[in-house]
Amino acid sequence: MNTFITGGAGFIGCNLAARCLRRGDGVTVFDNLSRPHTDTNLAWLRQQFGDERLHFIKGDVRDYESLRQAIAAAMPDLLVHYASQVAVTTSVMNPREDFEINALGTFNVLEAARALSSPPAVFFASTNKVYGGMEDVPVVLEGTRYCYRDLPQGISEQQPLDFHSPYGCSKGSGDQYVRDYARIYGMRTVVFRQSCIYGERQFGVEDQGWVAHFVIAAAMNRLISIYGDGKQVRDLLYVQDLLDAYDSAWSHLDVASGQVFNVGGGLSNTLSIWAEFGPILERLAGRKIEVKHGDWRPGDQPVFISDNSKARRVLGWEPRVSVQEGVNRLWNWVTSNPRLFS
Repeated sequence: MNTFITGGAGFIGCNLAARCLRRGDGVTVFDNLSRPHTDTNLAWLRQQFGDERLHFIKGDVRDYESLRQAIAAAMPDLLVHYASQVAVTTSVMNPREDFEINALGTFNVLEAARALSSPPAVFFASTNKVYGGMEDVPVVLEGTRYCYRDLPQGISEQQPLDFHSPYGCSKGSGDQYVRDYARIYGMRTVVFRQSCIYGERQFGVEDQGWVAHFVIAAAMNRLISIYGDGKQVRDLLYVQDLLDAYDSAWSHLDVASGQVFNVGGGLSNTLSIWAEFGPILERLAGRKIEVKHGDWRPGDQPVFISDNSKARRVLGWEPRVSVQEGVNRLWNWVTSNPRLFS
């Protein structure tokens, strides 16, 4: 099997590439290496697997012709599209660039795949941000966390789309294009609306990848900023569990094609971002962690929990790694590789 991964040197992309290479697949990584540490992840892949089955192309999804040529040369069975502008804050500062990378870039990926005589399946990493702030969903505060008043299983795919922020608009456009190319052109596409993904090889920063950012800051004795009261709740999905969902979609492609799936940690893997996560980090660090508090940020959801029922029903998938185990693994990776974070 041959897999083509846009953004394949990023956090999730390099983990997928490693998984494919371990089982003997061919992998093409297409990445412009613009994000910090993508060169580090690419070097790690090459060190682990060499260049026999790993092919790297430095390229940008905004450049349609080079992308088309790369996909045509690779002739992949599966194209996984991760290349993306990933931060809401960055999208607000530069909405044109955000649009060109996320919306136009995704359109280019679809058109390049469609141009082949035998188009690959296309998997798209979307986001729960396509649901917007969900201001109409009642939320209550219970102790250390916010909870949905009327949605005990969390947010399903039936939640109305409400693109909020340039990032939400650009990712949401890609989400809907990928879905529609299955309906209009008969392509085999799957959309994954992902929650907070975390794990090894993640170099999180304040406005993206907050779980890794907190872990790295705690391990390196750096200041952590908390916006709001720290009781905002997120469901956390360990990266290998996410990749299990991709594998399940591939093995069930006959029924998964054309579908959209929420994939997150679900009810069993939720944490409030500081009221509950803070004590876990303090246990791992063996000390009290001081934080700086700031005002709520615009559009910050008090709670997001993904209802994974559809993925469980259609794909036979559900998370297996608990938050405690996954965070321990991430902590061990960070503390075992301090030079990466100096």
